[in-house]
Amino acid sequence: MDLTGQAIAVGGAGRSGLAAARLAARHGARVTVLDSGDPDKLAPIRDQFPELTMVLGPEALQWQGEITQLILSPGIDLKSPLAAPWVQAQVPVLGEIEFASRYWDKTIVGITGTNGKTTTTELTTHLLQHNGQPAVAGGNYGKPFAEIVLEEGPWEVAVLELSSFQLETIDQFHPHISVWMNFAPDHMDRYETVEDYRSAKLALYRNQTASDHAIINAANGPDIDLAAKTITFSAFAGEADFHYGDGGNIYFQQSPVADLTETHLAGKHNAENLMAAMAVGSVRGLSFEGMREAAKSYQPPRHRCERVASSADGVTVLNDSKATNVHALESSLRSLEGPLVLIAGGKEKGLDYTSLKPWLQEKVAHLVTLGEIRQPLAALADGLCPCTPADSIEAAVHTAFLEAQPNQTILFSPGTSSFDMFNGYEHRGDIFCALVKQHLANNEI
Repeated sequence: MDLTGQAIAVGGAGRSGLAAARLAARHGARVTVLDSGDPDKLAPIRDQFPELTMVLGPEALQWQGEITQLILSPGIDLKSPLAAPWVQAQVPVLGEIEFASRYWDKTIVGITGTNGKTTTTELTTHLLQHNGQPAVAGGNYGKPFAEIVLEEGPWEVAVLELSSFQLETIDQFHPHISVWMNFAPDHMDRYETVEDYRSAKLALYRNQTASDHAIINAANGPDIDLAAKTITFSAFAGEADFHYGDGGNIYFQQSPVADLTETHLAGKHNAENLMAAMAVGSVRGLSFEGMREAAKSYQPPRHRCERVASSADGVTVLNDSKATNVHALESSLRSLEGPLVLIAGGKEKGLDYTSLKPWLQEKVAHLVTLGEIRQPLAALADGLCPCTPADSIEAAVHTAFLEAQPNQTILFSPGTSSFDMFNGYEHRGDIFCALVKQHLANNEI
């Protein structure tokens, strides 16, 4: 798609926006990058890309140049002050994923869901690469899709983690293989209703045809008529093409195809991640034997039920800081054997935690609450399990070790985002891990 002579604005000077801007410029467009952030903090970016015109700070909200289309970074809401005027003026708006896809003529695997996207994206890429198929991971994880396109690598498959924010602006984007991991309410600070959030994710299927494949969670799938051929998976539903058995075995139909205990993965939610990845591999022609071997060498990403350490009396500590919503927390509780000492809490982002009640009663020996929602979570747990609100993460770690009995598990799974106290879930998880190791080194338990 030649853009010579076209004037294009790109919303957002982050990694995705800059990749889209560079891609548009490569194809002949005159590009203006708009970002309402602090101009002083963004100045180094302006200096790094002198070939791009940038309008920064409050001026970005007032800029009124004539453009043929607006390309948005996924973090910018269509209703935001930066985007809304252009939407109201009926300027065509494309997301970075949509825009990049118009310059990619190879296979696309699109993976969405409320939880498990990143691990499944990594696993899928690992299985493909290990079995001789050049694949690259990107999208909401790792490299922006536009950056992948710019690099022109020797890849046959782009494995893309896709958030609802990225799927909001889909038009022609066409995944040859789609993966729906699960669905639960999230991002209610961006969406007015759960249905709005769900509708954004369902855009994944808009352009799939009968020659494509849709891999869906049998227990928590999209529940719409799909044009693509379907493959189902579940560690919980009774009937699915890929399903879970005793002892960690994963089955395709009636045949065992993998053993979770041979991998570095733990919990039924990770079994589902592996099922989904193997389903993609099977569509791409990989053998189950080859995928089983590849799965053994896969190292899961950090902060996702990551084993931090074990104490002398058998207390195991897991860092699940990536659990930034209720469904992720529920998945961890459902997948692990109790009784657990649970540390949960963080930013107030409008989520309903009522569904946690049966899990608190069944799996949690002691709850330690943290952050903005520590008191509401403590009130929720009343009568279900003992609870201690903590004023800091240091206090939370100390309390958890005091309450943990020999051979129990301490699970740090906040169930919400981290921005009340930390820079992100990685920062939160790193601090937690450091405190745990310090605590054990000091023999405080």
